[in-house]
Amino acid sequence: MTGVTRLTVVTGGGRGIGAAVARRLAAEGHDLVLGYARDADAAEATADAARAAGATCRTFRADVSDPEEVDALFDAAAEWGQVTGLVNNAGATLHIGDLVDTPVDVVRRVIEVNLTGAVLVARRALRDMDRGAAIVNVSSAAATLGAPHEYVHYAAAKAGIDALTVGLAAEVAGRGIRVNAVAPGTVRTEIHAGAGDPGRADRLAAGVPLGRAGEPDEVAEAVAWLLGDACPFATGAVLRVAGGR
Repeated sequence: MTGVTRLTVVTGGGRGIGAAVARRLAAEGHDLVLGYARDADAAEATADAARAAGATCRTFRADVSDPEEVDALFDAAAEWGQVTGLVNNAGATLHIGDLVDTPVDVVRRVIEVNLTGAVLVARRALRDMDRGAAIVNVSSAAATLGAPHEYVHYAAAKAGIDALTVGLAAEVAGRGIRVNAVAPGTVRTEIHAGAGDPGRADRLAAGVPLGRAGEPDEVAEAVAWLLGDACPFATGAVLRVAGGR
């Protein structure tokens, strides 16, 4: 879409991978709408960084599992112009442990945010997109590793993201819209602390073939590549960014 104003919605855009993606896309000339669930201060800090890089950026609070709030997010984006990109990133694990010990409300919420939310967001984004637009879903290496004794429920939801990516890519290819995914491995973000294990990235680093945890900026590079013009024939792909796992 060279020469076209890019307007990209990033869900979960305030922290972690979403924040890194926002900074990276701002540097490439995207205008941005950052969705966030709770941390308004973090979202505004990310927006300030995007603005410093030259982007027009606004934040919008929205629960991706609520279709009315998803509509409100995209209605707000439409006030600025045509949405050309989506980074479907909002996610959470919330708990670490065996599935049998995971509370039902946690299981439900994790699936609502990571899978149902992603489906609802993609569904609405496609209503607003035209030829040349692109979606990047954020999956996880857990989708194929299964995450036993940690969060099988989250892994199952992310496996759904892989299926969403493949199916939706085929469904909208005729409209000239690409749909891909990145599948990060162990990355240094707040998601570990949110699940009660802030040291998890360091604890698991030795098991990664590259010998370390990943950084959000490394995932952002993959997202930016898939969202941009460098790979116009790539759709339905799940790009693993997991250090060899």
